[in-house]
Amino acid sequence: MSLLLALSLSMPAISLALSTDKDQPMYLEADSVDIDDAKGVSIYEGNVVITQGSTKLWADKIWVYRVDGETEKVFAIGKPVRFQQRMDDSDETARGQALRAEYYARKDEIYLIGEALLEQGKDQFRSDRITYLRGKSQVKAGASAEGKKRVRVVIEPKKTEQ
Repeated sequence: MSLLLALSLSMPAISLALSTDKDQPMYLEADSVDIDDAKGVSIYEGNVVITQGSTKLWADKIWVYRVDGETEKVFAIGKPVRFQQRMDDSDETARGQALRAEYYARKDEIYLIGEALLEQGKDQFRSDRITYLRGKSQVKAGASAEGKKRVRVVIEPKKTEQ
């Protein structure tokens, strides 16, 4: 499960997803699960942890929607929902959190909603809504992501060797 972004201002080296994660099996753990095969929905509650490849997500409650045997979307809520994911061509891990996260598998899009934070190294985005469009390697935040609050971006300078 890969988690969540085109801000006019581009963040250096924004490549959150390890490209092979989406092809890995998804493992879910929770205190309880309610599966309704007829409706194609599973609800996981209590200390939920999802692992897929290098991606890990923690939430209070998660809904997994499946169509024709494929995961179509995953919704998560928490105080906060947190995730981390290793990036391609880097040892760094991207981290994020929000009150709600939505992942749309077919479009490969992640939405972080409510007190959203996305960090890569020392760089970070903060807004009420952050969208990560994995397939396009794009990040949107604030109004460009249909949010209502201003975006705060911190980009640390690259250290030069002397």
